[in-house]
Amino acid sequence: MEKRKEIWSWCFYDFGNSAFTTLVITFIYSTYFTKAIAENEIDGTYLWSQAIAITAVIVSLLSPILGAIADKGGYRKIFLTLTTYMSIGATALLFFPIKGQILFALILVVIANVNFELGGVFYNAYLPEIVSRKKIGRISGIGWGAGYLGGLLAMLVAMIGFVSADDPWFGLKIETGEHIRATNILVAVWFFIFTLPAILYLKEKKVESANRIGIVVLNSIQALKKTFQEIKIYKNTVRFLISRLIYNDGLVTIFAFGAIYASGTFGFTFNEIMIFGIVLNIAAGSGAFLMGYIDDVIGGKLTIQISLIGLMIAVLLAVFANSKLLFWVSGIIVGLFAGPNQSASRSLMGRLTPPDKINEFYGFFAFSGKLTSFLGPMLLGIFTKYFSSQRYGVAVVFIFFFVGFLLMRNVNEPDADPI
Repeated sequence: MEKRKEIWSWCFYDFGNSAFTTLVITFIYSTYFTKAIAENEIDGTYLWSQAIAITAVIVSLLSPILGAIADKGGYRKIFLTLTTYMSIGATALLFFPIKGQILFALILVVIANVNFELGGVFYNAYLPEIVSRKKIGRISGIGWGAGYLGGLLAMLVAMIGFVSADDPWFGLKIETGEHIRATNILVAVWFFIFTLPAILYLKEKKVESANRIGIVVLNSIQALKKTFQEIKIYKNTVRFLISRLIYNDGLVTIFAFGAIYASGTFGFTFNEIMIFGIVLNIAAGSGAFLMGYIDDVIGGKLTIQISLIGLMIAVLLAVFANSKLLFWVSGIIVGLFAGPNQSASRSLMGRLTPPDKINEFYGFFAFSGKLTSFLGPMLLGIFTKYFSSQRYGVAVVFIFFFVGFLLMRNVNEPDADPI
């Protein structure tokens, strides 16, 4: 029996938290930071890349440990709630940094992004428990589709009421950038409202005994150590995580620098970036939703491989594009294949995860997504600064997708169940 209320609550979490990645990390605040807070766009791109890299390091260190603690102590719901509200709070505070307050802005970005990513560990870990294995691909796809829909609608509200309005809501001043900075408060409110069902209705998995936190932490670290020692038992999962470790670097970099690249290389205005974001979210949501059903038929491995081919083509187009039209084509292709890549990665992890180590393994899932993900943003920033061109930085992304594709060939997936 599917847990319908939990499934819909789980999907609404994706709907709510995606406003953060869409408006803050990818399209609006990242661009605002490089244009209005940093000294110039080149330095801004470099500094933003360092903030994203720091986030990756922190998340890679904390996610397996917190996942193991959640498994042993039954703290998944507590951790989900805490990280969610920490991210919301830091996002709201992003309204305040103004031009020149670079460190203030980046500290808040790191706090918000770290807690956003850690919340995803506990959120993703609910998936194998609330849905049967034969439907895990489609539900993961529906979740990603809901996320892109949420990001799209939040973007539309931001565009109509704040960014593109001649007279922004609430009397916000255009000349001081208040109308742009206020989109962070919109994100925080959106994030809070639509993740509330998950906080209320997702249930904590019962543990055999309730120990003091110190004992739980010690037991969790010992369990984590044991998992590392027995890693050869889970060698197929390890192959997948290593592949994801590489190709996810490319996705992280695209999401963090897509709007910055559009603005710096192709001269996109804020309004054009907003429209670009809307179109990409429609493409990504459609791709995630449709490929979620296909995932249950052909399997997560093949779905991921197909998506990586599409993403490699998109990157090459973006690097060599000599017009906005070609860049638009590249962006739409990214949208169509980024959603299925993320959705299929999450569902494949669910198929490969031992039932008694769900949080721990989704901690490793986050770990694999962040361990080296500082490399993509860091290399993009370094190449951009060294060559004084963002094209050289973006070219790095192709390598991550190509290597990840090659490594996926060594992954053996349990047979996908028929619809």
